Amino acid sequence: MPTPSPASGTRIRVIIGNTILTGQLWDNATARDLITLRPMTLTFRDYNNQEKLAPLPRKLSMTGVPPGDDPLPGDIVYYAPDTVLVFPYTDFGYFTGIVRIGRFDGSIDAIKNQTGEFSARIELDK
Repeated sequence: MPTPSPASGTRIRVIIGNTILTGQLWDNATARDLITLRPMTLTFRDYNNQEKLAPLPRKLSMTGVPPGDDPLPGDIVYYAPDTVLVFPYTDFGYFTGIVRIGRFDGSIDAIKNQTGEFSARIELDK
């Protein structure tokens, strides 16, 4: 599947301790719905040595998005069946219910190298 277009996307920051990661949310219904929840602080944990994930306070819109996707490391992803925000750091393949909603600008080592649970604040990048 082709990479979604970042056209008209929204710039965000993900703050983990003293580290600030920047990225862009793409222009799709799921990303626009996530934006309505910010700013927010979420508690992430590792899942299967492939990704970091955090539960969201509510389900996000799935209007007009594909039924599944194959995210890449560095993507920002929503997994609808579990209502979680996902930061993959490995290529784990296609899953039904996955929606790519954005991408980090650079290295995600600050996410990948976290051990145990950690908090991340998500806000607009000014």
